[in-house]
Amino acid sequence: MPRPDRSPLLLAGLLATAGVAHFAAPRQFDAIVPRALPGSPRTWTYVSGAAELALAAGVALPRTRRVGALATAAFFVGVFPANVQMAVDWRRRPAPLRAAALARLPLQVPLVLWARGVARSGKGQS
Repeated sequence: MPRPDRSPLLLAGLLATAGVAHFAAPRQFDAIVPRALPGSPRTWTYVSGAAELALAAGVALPRTRRVGALATAAFFVGVFPANVQMAVDWRRRPAPLRAAALARLPLQVPLVLWARGVARSGKGQS
């Protein structure tokens, strides 16, 4: 399978893995939910995990790929505040953990671009 054909499935796999992780190990995600959000962090963890699973399905299916990938790009932008929260909270952690938290911030850009690229390649299929 050529690389462009695999790209949507790789993105769907990333989303599905992250979605499952929200349910399998929710405490790590609860910790990065921005405190400004109303309600319990666990609710936000489960909602975002369910959203990632739904997005994975949308990206995996050719018929919904374009819309699913555009929604995924928006989702990646939307969860950026959680990455900022993590970077702020981890500023006094050991250097490797601090570096990992800071590295997540610019990582959102290629994820958004990847999702947009998948959406472009899925034109006319939704």
